Amino acid sequence: MAKEIEIEFKNLLTKEEFEKLKSYFQINESSFQSQTNYYFETPDFTIKEHGGALRIRKKSLTSFTLTLKIKQAVGHLEFNQKISETEASTMLKTYALPEGEVKEYIHEVNLNLNSLVLIGDLTTNRAEFSYENGLLVLDHSTYLNHEDYELEFEVSDENIGKQQFINLLENLQIPQRKTLNKIRRFFNVKQGNQAN
Repeated sequence: MAKEIEIEFKNLLTKEEFEKLKSYFQINESSFQSQTNYYFETPDFTIKEHGGALRIRKKSLTSFTLTLKIKQAVGHLEFNQKISETEASTMLKTYALPEGEVKEYIHEVNLNLNSLVLIGDLTTNRAEFSYENGLLVLDHSTYLNHEDYELEFEVSDENIGKQQFINLLENLQIPQRKTLNKIRRFFNVKQGNQAN
């Protein structure tokens, strides 16, 4: 179980900008790994109201991580709990949280998640590599008949990391774009689909 403060910067990309970054950093297709996020929420968006997100991430046939993120003044408090394939399968079917630190924290802060439901999944092809004392991530995500491209930069120092990220975008002539995290983008597309 890992509990950490995650500080990251994000920028949505066009397909052309995504290809430009792959070329610039000499990233080939074999560097990309597929992962699927399964998002959970309550009908009244209890987790979202607390600035949070709850997901199971499946990285390979047998690697599953339950993650709870809660927004902080700087970054997100993130709980990452390794779970078994059986625990993941049970949660996907019954929406019941497995025992562990995620469930304990939810009880500790009195989040009422009794009516938890699976709201959907998002699959990402991801390449990640070290850059300027941080981790640079190239993502191509598909969800709800939608796709997007994104650059993320995970850092330990917010101020230094922000400037390094801005410099990279400027050097490659990629405009800075206000970028929501994946679950917010997923929600926006889902709500847009329901409105149609």
